[in-house]
Amino acid sequence: MRATELSELAAFAAVARHKSFRKAGEERGVTASAISHAVLNLEERIGIRLLNRTTRSVSLTEAGELLISHLDPAFGEMTAALDALNRYRDTPFGKVRINVPNSIGPFVVGRIIGPLLKRNPNLQLEINATDRLVDIVEEGFDAGIRFGERITEGMIALRIKPRIRLVVVGSSAYFETRPKPETPHELKRHLCIQNMYPSGARYAWEFEKDGQTVSFQPTGPLSLDDHELMLQAALSGVGLAYVWEPRAEKAIASGELIQVLDEWCQLEEPLYLYYPSRRHMSAGFRAVIEAIRAE
Repeated sequence: MRATELSELAAFAAVARHKSFRKAGEERGVTASAISHAVLNLEERIGIRLLNRTTRSVSLTEAGELLISHLDPAFGEMTAALDALNRYRDTPFGKVRINVPNSIGPFVVGRIIGPLLKRNPNLQLEINATDRLVDIVEEGFDAGIRFGERITEGMIALRIKPRIRLVVVGSSAYFETRPKPETPHELKRHLCIQNMYPSGARYAWEFEKDGQTVSFQPTGPLSLDDHELMLQAALSGVGLAYVWEPRAEKAIASGELIQVLDEWCQLEEPLYLYYPSRRHMSAGFRAVIEAIRAE
């Protein structure tokens, strides 16, 4: 098989995975038009249409489904064969792509990056930090990090961190003119920064104590979708913020921020690193997993 033919098959396989020429191009490091051209060449060469194309979607024909059912195992075997050569290297080799929520990324993977790459200089680590809900298979990631309740079926999930929690904080200047809330119900008397998902939807502040649960929906003048900005806004005295405790702990320890409702702020679901159950685990991917779990 010529190199161009193998490249065309790889381009088709990428489109089949992502159902998108653009995303396939991003995975392959080329333009969407280059991917489209490669697939067209493949279809012309074999004389069979493999994809149904519209202006809005891409889907596999019956012939395309049959071809990808054979290609996926074949490419998996080739990947495994190349990875087997890692035993002759001093360190793992290749690219590993990880998706992690932006709001928790710094204290979940932030401290492992330097040591991991120092130990494995031939490893290419790509970390995508976003609070958008991502389909790691569709978008070409090797693994993702999420809280347990958001992991889809068919994934292998490894618990990776102690449980963390969201806490309520405000600046010392803010509390100079306002009393500290003793219960979540008293938050309605305060200026509270609204938490947003990337979609723009607001999410409530959740509290629990002695079996009693309270869901509070802030209505303050400021809405943010980034926890670092929430923290900075709280430090500037804009209002109270509901942020991850590890992000605020230094400011709390220094006295810049005051934590309130401590007994009402409970631990969230455990964090997990997850990946498809049928994914081949390369030496590089194993090195990343070991580093994250050891953190």
